[in-house]
Amino acid sequence: MSIAQRHAYLTPEDFLRGEDGAEQKHEYLNGVVYAMAGGTNRHARIGTNLAISFGTRLRGKRCEPFNSDALIRVQQGSDLRFYYPDLSVICEPNSPDAHFQDKPVVLFEVLSESTARLDRGEKREAYLTIPSLRVLALVETDTMAVTLWRRAGESWTQEYAAAPEQVLAFPEIECELPLAEIYEGTGLTGS
Repeated sequence: MSIAQRHAYLTPEDFLRGEDGAEQKHEYLNGVVYAMAGGTNRHARIGTNLAISFGTRLRGKRCEPFNSDALIRVQQGSDLRFYYPDLSVICEPNSPDAHFQDKPVVLFEVLSESTARLDRGEKREAYLTIPSLRVLALVETDTMAVTLWRRAGESWTQEYAAAPEQVLAFPEIECELPLAEIYEGTGLTGS
C-alpha cells in the first residue's frame, strides 16, 4: 500500500469514527491522517496467502490472525499512531466492537516500491515499541525474501530467509510457515 495524500489534523476519536465505513483506508500519525492507495496483485496475493496460512494453522488456538483491515494502535507516551499492517496475529484481542487492536504478537508488512522505505523505517521503529510484539516480518514483493525482527529480551535480533525450502518458525504463536507458501501464485521462485 502507498500513501497517496495528506489530510488535516484530527483527534484519534474523529479518526476512528471516520475510518468506520470509510471507502478508503487511512493511517494516523499524531493527528495527521494519510490516505492509502492500493498495491499490486502480487502484494495482494502475498497478503491473502498469509491470511489463509495463519488462519488454517491457528484455527481453534488461543492466537488468531487479522487481515489488513485491522488497525493496530501504537502508543508510546504522547506519540499515538494507527497503522494497517498486512497481517497481525493477536493473542489478547480487544473487544469485537473495538476499532483497533493493542497487543499484536506477530505483525507482517508486505513491502512495495512506494512503501518499503516507510515500512523499514518509521513503521518498523514504531512497531518495535509495542510491548506485546514478539516478531515483525517484512516481506519483499520483488524477490522471495522475508526479514524477521524477533524480540530477544530487551533487544531485537534480525533473521533473513530467502530460500524457498526455508521454514519460518513462530514459536511465539506455536506454528511454522514455509517461505514458499507465502509466495505461492506470485511467480517468484527464490534466489
